[in-house]
Amino acid sequence: MHNIRIGYALCGSFCTLSQSLKALKELRREYENITPIMSQITYSTDTRFFKSEDLKREVEEICQNKIIHTIEGAEPIGPKNLLDIVVVCPCTGNTLAKCALGITDTPVTMAVKAHLRNNKPVVLGIATNDALGASSKNIGLLHNTKNIYFVPYGQDDPHSKNNSLVCKFDLVTDTVKSALRAEQLQPVIK
Repeated sequence: MHNIRIGYALCGSFCTLSQSLKALKELRREYENITPIMSQITYSTDTRFFKSEDLKREVEEICQNKIIHTIEGAEPIGPKNLLDIVVVCPCTGNTLAKCALGITDTPVTMAVKAHLRNNKPVVLGIATNDALGASSKNIGLLHNTKNIYFVPYGQDDPHSKNNSLVCKFDLVTDTVKSALRAEQLQPVIK
């Protein structure tokens, strides 16, 4: 296993959390030190996909670390240089917009901001129904932002949800490896 410190953040694309957990398990097979981070909504909301307590228990079991779920908990990531890379997966359109505009009002956006101050990589695994609509400008901004890398993505349902993009969750680990070498995994659009 690699001696890399990873922050793995989950946002509220509830229908993709199962896929994200599979990606997290795969990442954990290669990297021992993973700190989970959750948005407040993901941390505290029961959905038709997960009960919040079950989700939290599974995430902590996979990572063998407690979840950072407050802004105050995420803030030391930068000043204390706690991580080598941060992965946000799933990354919603809301979180994309906040990252693109420097808004830090959730544990996840605080983790990203705090981590970027150290000039280290952030990997975004997008999952949003408005990626080719309102969120497209934010995706463009972030593609052109130093130390931001994307898990390759594509349309998940072009006929019913023509603006929706979802990352290829099976490529999270490969994207992390590439980002640690300061390279974007290609092709980005699959």
